[in-house]
Amino acid sequence: MNLSPLSGIRACVFDAYGTLFDYASAASRCHEVPQPLREKLNLLWREKQLQYTWLRALQGRHADIWQVTGEALDFALETVGIDDAALRERLMNLYLQLDAFPEVAQVLQRLKAAGLKTAILSNGSPEMLGAAVRHAKLDQLLDAVLSVETVGVYKPHPKVYQLAVDRLELEPRAIAFQSSNAWDSWAASAYGLHVVWCNRYGQRPERLPGRPDREIRSLAGLPALLGV
Repeated sequence: MNLSPLSGIRACVFDAYGTLFDYASAASRCHEVPQPLREKLNLLWREKQLQYTWLRALQGRHADIWQVTGEALDFALETVGIDDAALRERLMNLYLQLDAFPEVAQVLQRLKAAGLKTAILSNGSPEMLGAAVRHAKLDQLLDAVLSVETVGVYKPHPKVYQLAVDRLELEPRAIAFQSSNAWDSWAASAYGLHVVWCNRYGQRPERLPGRPDREIRSLAGLPALLGV
């Protein structure tokens, strides 16, 4: 694993769900879901959410991620045999209050103190991202929160990564992009960004165009890679 510092980085851009925010915390905090079903529900909910973003992008039938998240939850609940409208509403509300991973605030503070720009680049809608950022008290640690709704297509479309370049007014190689999603990391690399793959979940490398510049297990390892 190459852990030598990256050079020329002026901004750090982060994926949101799974990278800054723990998407599993919604189901794990919903004690109304029987314990044996929580992990299955969480995995299926996330899997279908991602699948639906890709399939909608391929079909040219975009809908914002709040709708997609609800549709994915409906599929997951039906699959595990739960039919409860109140429980569905509670799970959706919990998705607006996801926990940030423990190291996130301190890492963002170090990056800001070093003079680096910080931003989110996410499939999330502006409303969802705003709620998550406020809940985690990260408002003052981010220079921008960028949603795919601006371009009307989900990752890994190149228009999404171009959005970060345009908004930050930097060359792609001056940006370090961090994602816990392997497919997102490979796509951002293929686009031309520097990429640090935050491999929280022990995923295997993808067989896709591009390749992350560095790999870490949590964002706690990021400041050292940037020499800050």
